Amino acid sequence: MTCQDQSESTESAAVTLRELDRSDLPLINRWRNDPCLVAMLGGSFRHVCMAVDEKWYDHYMANRTGNVRLAITLGNGSTVGAVYLVSIDWLNRDAEFAIWIGAAASRGMRIGEAATRLMLAHAFADLNLNRVHLSVLAHNERAIRLYRRVGFVEEGVQRQAVFKGGAYRDLVLMAMVRDQHRPVALALREPPCP
Repeated sequence: MTCQDQSESTESAAVTLRELDRSDLPLINRWRNDPCLVAMLGGSFRHVCMAVDEKWYDHYMANRTGNVRLAITLGNGSTVGAVYLVSIDWLNRDAEFAIWIGAAASRGMRIGEAATRLMLAHAFADLNLNRVHLSVLAHNERAIRLYRRVGFVEEGVQRQAVFKGGAYRDLVLMAMVRDQHRPVALALREPPCP
């Protein structure tokens, strides 16, 4: 899956998704141990050793039917983040969406938006999901703007749902259903194989 990000001015603006592999674990581990990055995510910060991430990856590989975990890469081959569909409910055609741009230099360049659009296209067109939902920290205004821009709708707030930075924080619940999904352009997706 590939998407050209028109706002990026670097030489390599193509955003591509591919399944995570074991070689991504050192990057994932570094990002999980970055308190500034984790501060903007819903989960709590805790130090994670490489052995824990190796077991996490092994568990993912053994349970791929319910999860899609993809690396976000640029045209130059660098991996800058990850995007997930987890807890896929095949009966109700629903999944939870999550994304993180781990490479600090790649934040604010609309790479996350391109990756989100690609993952949503995959969710609805390839996996035949009907609904994709997420939760986001109420103070993460940049993420909320991105989710609104791609078509997510707010469904509610979980008050004081997570403990972060010494205080309980609200989570905004958002979702998109298949009927609301509007791909930006057919060019966002690779052409079918011959």
